[in-house]
Amino acid sequence: MASIKERLKNGIFTENAIFVQVLAMCPTLAVTTSAKNGIGMGLASTVVLMGSNFVISLLRKFIPDKIRIPSFIVVIAGFVTLIQFLMQGFVPSLYKSLGIFIPLIVVNCVILGRAEAYASKNDPISSIFDGLGQGIGFTLALGVIGIIREFLGTGKIFDIQIAPISYEPALIMILAPGAFFTLGILMALLNYSKLKKSGKGNKRISEFEGCAHCPNKSACSSIK
Repeated sequence: MASIKERLKNGIFTENAIFVQVLAMCPTLAVTTSAKNGIGMGLASTVVLMGSNFVISLLRKFIPDKIRIPSFIVVIAGFVTLIQFLMQGFVPSLYKSLGIFIPLIVVNCVILGRAEAYASKNDPISSIFDGLGQGIGFTLALGVIGIIREFLGTGKIFDIQIAPISYEPALIMILAPGAFFTLGILMALLNYSKLKKSGKGNKRISEFEGCAHCPNKSACSSIK
């Protein structure tokens, strides 16, 4: 039970794919034009993460080390194909909206990374919950970014008008620059919160061992 809780906590908070590891930037920046798109991509990736982690963990002792990456990709591609068919059949509007980014889940570095770093070295049950934790963290991050961009860019959330009629949407927020703005500001706020919580944010710069513990601290003009 402790291991399951740890896997969930790591995926959602400690090792969050977007805000901590800064992975999967392509779908993060491209599909989060709305809350629906962000959460849809996150949920699809979560199913693939859980399924591929489980199968790869089951087969971990039978996959030759030299061909493990191609083998992982084949397993992941199988689940992505299944998700693609299901979305096309049951949520065609979301399928059309996400477009090419659904098949590109195959090469999502979060999924391949968890297969290599965790599923190929651990038991199936732990691997499922590792995928679930990473998927929830990924979905929450995409959802938050999508909600912010959709609200500021259209005045709506989940296609429901929230802002007053007089609100003038900031159209840049649903364009590429808006994705960078939103992600950058959220990451800055999270990093500031971590520094403040740890107490490091209150220290003077002279108390640090230079930039990245640089040995030339005494001669550096930036801390004088």
